[in-house]
Amino acid sequence: MICQDFLVIEIKKNQNGYMKIFRNMEMTNESFPYPCVTIGNFDGVHCGHQQLFAAVVAKAKKNNGTSIAITFNPHPLQVLVPGGIKLISNCEQKAELIEAAGIDVLIVIPFTQQFAKTTADIFVQDFLLDTLHIKELVVGYDYAFGKGRSGNIDFLRKQGEEFGFPVTVVDALYAGEQLVSSTRIRELVKNGEMAATGDLLGRNYQIRGTVQVGKQRGGKLIGFPTANLKFNQEDLVPHYGVYVVQVIYGERCYGGVLNIGCNPTFGEDILVAETHIFDFNEDIYGQPIRINLLKFLRGEIKFDGVEQLAAQIAKDVTEAKQVLLTQSLELRLACSGQLAQE
Repeated sequence: MICQDFLVIEIKKNQNGYMKIFRNMEMTNESFPYPCVTIGNFDGVHCGHQQLFAAVVAKAKKNNGTSIAITFNPHPLQVLVPGGIKLISNCEQKAELIEAAGIDVLIVIPFTQQFAKTTADIFVQDFLLDTLHIKELVVGYDYAFGKGRSGNIDFLRKQGEEFGFPVTVVDALYAGEQLVSSTRIRELVKNGEMAATGDLLGRNYQIRGTVQVGKQRGGKLIGFPTANLKFNQEDLVPHYGVYVVQVIYGERCYGGVLNIGCNPTFGEDILVAETHIFDFNEDIYGQPIRINLLKFLRGEIKFDGVEQLAAQIAKDVTEAKQVLLTQSLELRLACSGQLAQE
């Protein structure tokens, strides 16, 4: 047996009522009416993933059943590939986005080297059939799982025919001429192409974290105080440079400019994200913030001195405020939606 039933440790409100989150394999007496299941890594929870969730939710509702999403943490490539993979969204953000899609149950399977040895046959029999008692399965067009990725679409269809659960395969999704995929989104983020990234995600690309104490040069020396975040090793880092951003703190949204880089003007080599928040004057050290990246303004520049740097930041602020003004209605609606998810 690869697992037993899962212990619920979180319950979150979603559009259907509440989403249950299971994160380990301890025994419970949990059972689900007519389980409709989808499986995937769902990194970024992009528009293609959202299609899967919509299909699962619709099938569950039609049968008075339960929509279930199964994912893995850490991402399998972080365990199996040297150097891992840079994530579009961490596990917390992924859960929030899946919750917003209306899924009833999220199962986060701990992915380990030992679990990676599980064959597709055992996963289907022990987990999907014996534990979840699956009634329907929905997967993406390119999905495969199990040791050696033997659990491909043909395998799943044969398993469905043998054990009596229909398998629905959702076709690839395109935004214009671009295939919606996590791989493509990573490429766009690394290139600073925020508008194209948003088209594939269905929302703005977001970084988040706890505000750190930095060098405190922003306000005292340069005249533009900043809220600083540090990137984790697994984070996907956007192209170095300056961005127009939307900062979410508490129950409000603010405009701002964000610099991602290593402060070459000051001869440093530590990667940070420094955000100057407009019309804001609060002490938020140690507080969580979320930053939506709207538009790339310019690359990282090494200036000859503080005066040149301050003059350029002033120009960046002026340009950013114009962008925010032009998109004000759209941004207010987007931010209102994100605050409503909390």
